[in-house]
Amino acid sequence: MTKITFFKRNGIYYGFNESGHSGYADAGQDIVCAALSAMTMLIVNTIEVSYASDVEYTIDEDTTDITVKVPAALDSSPENISKQFAVSGLIQGYFMQLMDMLEDYYDYLSVEEIEK
Repeated sequence: MTKITFFKRNGIYYGFNESGHSGYADAGQDIVCAALSAMTMLIVNTIEVSYASDVEYTIDEDTTDITVKVPAALDSSPENISKQFAVSGLIQGYFMQLMDMLEDYYDYLSVEEIEK
């Protein structure tokens, strides 16, 4: 099972951690794993390129666990407020997409959010 934990502060999404393997199918055939990988990289690349924001992420080479944090999502300064909403909204959109996936793949995914 893959566990995805979303990080929020004062209701603002600013990152997530993914750990474990879904176990839906063998490597190379696992559509759940492929979907998670694609969505995760979409989030990282969009924030870095389209929103010109730094993304702090680490990937454990042994376990492939990934942690993503985006400081811009927590910066509510007047000159950054649009970027804050865009970045946080994108991460929240990922959370909502995974909640939809849970309907069909609840044996392979665990999704939660924590105030941190």
